[in-house]
Amino acid sequence: METTDAAVKPIIGLTTYLEQAGTDGCGTVSAAFLPETYLAPIIAAGGVPTLLPPQPAVPGVIEVLVSRLDGLVIPGGWDVDPALYGQEAHAQTDKPRPERDAWEQALIREAIRQDIPLLCICRGEQLLNVTLGGTLHQHLPDVIGAGHYQLGGYEFNRIQVEIRQGSRLEQLIGATPGPVPVSHHQAVDKLGEGLIAAAWTEDQVVEAIEYPANTFAMGIQWHPEELPEDFGLFRGFVEAARGKLLSRLWQATPPSPAVSQVNGAQGSGAQLSSAHIAASALAASAVPTADIEVPPSAF
Repeated sequence: METTDAAVKPIIGLTTYLEQAGTDGCGTVSAAFLPETYLAPIIAAGGVPTLLPPQPAVPGVIEVLVSRLDGLVIPGGWDVDPALYGQEAHAQTDKPRPERDAWEQALIREAIRQDIPLLCICRGEQLLNVTLGGTLHQHLPDVIGAGHYQLGGYEFNRIQVEIRQGSRLEQLIGATPGPVPVSHHQAVDKLGEGLIAAAWTEDQVVEAIEYPANTFAMGIQWHPEELPEDFGLFRGFVEAARGKLLSRLWQATPPSPAVSQVNGAQGSGAQLSSAHIAASALAASAVPTADIEVPPSAF
């Protein structure tokens, strides 16, 4: 797995489960947690993962929180509440987690508004679609007559997908990525406003969606975190988050002699990365990164 050599590491928020969990030290408790498989590719790509457990979506707090993130990941989990897209629950649909639904929907809306790079996986992809007004197939076996998208027993099945030509996803993982790991019994039905299908199976089940109006906003129905051999998606996401961070640093950092020197060097043909330029500017102005105020104009 490759890593990104970045002078500035983006902060990546990841939402979590909030469920009863057994522990050695505390017994069975209500706990916020997320499988490490979601964290490892973020770290390897040069990001700094930060967990965001379900909590009340207080007005004003969401805006400030998202403004301090450089990227947002909405991972897998229990089924989205079908009441959010105007349907009665199917017999096979999970018991709803309304606190998590509300928390993640608020984050998704604000990430889209602020154009924060957004990666939604499995349940996250479904919630992205629902948040933008789309609907879901609640139980795929009723639609396609087979259950191979979810084997059960915490096992992943591998299926082939077709990638949309010219999509952002194709740029990141190529047109023929090979079989991908799936474990879902629900899927996108009607697309939400502004979304396009970016990948699907031979059964015409949508396996990826994109929101082209933003810099990076994507939903993946399969589990890319289970594919350490295919690093392009996470690398591209973290690079987009790093770009968001650097754009903020440029706008928040006052002009300094170092910036002028760097700009002059660039004019002379020197090849310097934006990360090194931003780091030089910060060092010269002696402004700690944690103290940088992000102006509203940054969005």
